[in-house]
Amino acid sequence: MNNNKRIGIFDSGIGGTSIWRAIHDLLPNEKTIYLADSKNAPYGQKSKDEIVALSMKNTDFLLKMNCKLIVVACNTATTNAIRELREKYDVPFIGIEPAIKPAATHSKTQIIGILATQGTLNSELFNKTTEMYQDTKIIEQVGHGLVQLIENGDINSPEMTKLLHSYLTPMIEANIDYLVLGCSHYPYLIPQIKKILPEHIHIIDSGEAVAKQTQKILKEKIGLSSAEKSEPIFYTNSDSKVLTEILENKYTVEEIDF
Repeated sequence: MNNNKRIGIFDSGIGGTSIWRAIHDLLPNEKTIYLADSKNAPYGQKSKDEIVALSMKNTDFLLKMNCKLIVVACNTATTNAIRELREKYDVPFIGIEPAIKPAATHSKTQIIGILATQGTLNSELFNKTTEMYQDTKIIEQVGHGLVQLIENGDINSPEMTKLLHSYLTPMIEANIDYLVLGCSHYPYLIPQIKKILPEHIHIIDSGEAVAKQTQKILKEKIGLSSAEKSEPIFYTNSDSKVLTEILENKYTVEEIDF
């Protein structure tokens, strides 16, 4: 049955596992395949054409694995490539965008911060979104170096702490009351970020919203899986060590060339 096929999820590395977790928690009976394109991380420093080509390569791989729906668990790939993906492929796509709306809607200071990659902040889709909230001051910060440190397994390194302080301190001084994490890698930095931010500043990521949208699209277009729980599949085109560790050594990660 079509509804018992797998959900395909891809990201420019291990960060999208934060999205995979949210989907797996909400829809535990859905079979999933996670594809980590760590060899090409980070996408945020690449051109739009490169990002589109890599996103299509990942999609082709997942469709060969007979996936029924594709989750683009990467802000940069979503904001730069999801329109092209939807035009080319006859399969539903779920994207991930920085959660500007809830931050802008609930902000009392009307000043919010967003930490994201250069590729996301430069994208047409992101700029269209921010234009909708002209009454809110949005402080943008490129997270130079953060993705690579996460991909290297250096989440709690002194270098990471130093970078986060340099990126977040100006936002704190500007009186933000919401921080939007605009990269699926960044939720893994929340414990570090909380040590830097004052308690009144709220942190928002997109995992739960993406999981709920995945559930909604499945119900409307395909149907939820009627299968029993099955072991998720994880692929990477780099060293599997960090991905295995971020998954708490609970799952097998297969290294393949794609």
